[in-house]
Amino acid sequence: MIAIRERRPATRPGLVRVSAIGFGLLAGLAWGQVLAGGDSGAGDLFRGDTWTRAGEFAGELLGLGAEGESAFVDGALWQNAIGLSVETLAMSVLAAGIAGAAALVSFLPAARNVAYGELGGSRRAVGVPGYMVLRLLFAFTRGVPELVWALIIVFVFSPGVLAGALALAVHNYGILGKLAAEVVENMDTRPARALRGAGANNFQMVLYGVLPQALPHLLTYLLYRWEVIIRTTVVVGFVAAGGLGREFRLQMSYLHYDEVALLLICYLALVIGVDLVSAGLRRLAR
Repeated sequence: MIAIRERRPATRPGLVRVSAIGFGLLAGLAWGQVLAGGDSGAGDLFRGDTWTRAGEFAGELLGLGAEGESAFVDGALWQNAIGLSVETLAMSVLAAGIAGAAALVSFLPAARNVAYGELGGSRRAVGVPGYMVLRLLFAFTRGVPELVWALIIVFVFSPGVLAGALALAVHNYGILGKLAAEVVENMDTRPARALRGAGANNFQMVLYGVLPQALPHLLTYLLYRWEVIIRTTVVVGFVAAGGLGREFRLQMSYLHYDEVALLLICYLALVIGVDLVSAGLRRLAR
């Protein structure tokens, strides 16, 4: 008896392989464009004077060859940098607080199942326009970068911590609102529907069936965004003239590179501290 061997269909390349090949092709095209461009500056990587200047700049950051006393042994400069770090931290906390409060009062109407779905009752004429307006607001506020918001806000408010905090808050409001609304759209609606079946009204259903599930996620997202905000405060400080960013820009323009390095040390310590605190608070939120 002749055994008939079943022909297996040719297997297609897996998604991982196709993605790796596509990434390799795109990376090759990108590097080809960079290296082929006459004004890309890629040739400077292979010039000796480029690395010589880089070494001289690193030495200036470390205070080597600086005129007078190094910034690293100047107590007044350390005290000023620490004060600016506290100011930068205050800016980040204020921005996260404003963004979180604004998202808290607006993310529920931006969820489809609350605005005009199974959790929202029958107010379709009110829910649909409100949902669309809030979703457009989220897209607009998060679509404009923090630096652009800072440039706009300093025309209204005087440069300082408040202007920087508002710029950061407006951008992160759109991100937090969208994330929180999507949490509600993807949540388990059985507790809320059980409350409705037991005779609860819409307010009670949202208060006891929706918010207990959504708020821990909102708090977690807020803490994650706080970690991003503390990293962006320096960039916003360039134009909003507050915290470490303003002093960093000034010292760069004065060519005081050892003071720039001192500010970077304080900034790095601030970022690491916020990351540790945020990680601890997220564990508690879970």
